[in-house]
Amino acid sequence: MKKRQFDKEFKTTIVDLLANGQSIKSVCQDYDLREATVYRWKKEFKTETGSFKDEATLAYEKEIRLLKKQLKDAQMERDILKKAVSIFSVKDR
Repeated sequence: MKKRQFDKEFKTTIVDLLANGQSIKSVCQDYDLREATVYRWKKEFKTETGSFKDEATLAYEKEIRLLKKQLKDAQMERDILKKAVSIFSVKDR
């Protein structure tokens, strides 16, 4: 069975229907959705996680990933230089 993908607009529509008083069962039957999926979307909407993140949060997370990668690379370069210094200092003695 192929996993279906839903865009942010569709998910927001489903959450809006729930907020306007429709039951989860009726929404799931009308749109052929699983209840667990709708509950997850509702939770993500309230906490602004998952596909409901705003653009600023996404940009911030992207920058953090980039900075972590740069830090890891700098630490690796530092460790290589430390080893090189210790190797050359032993040969000098």
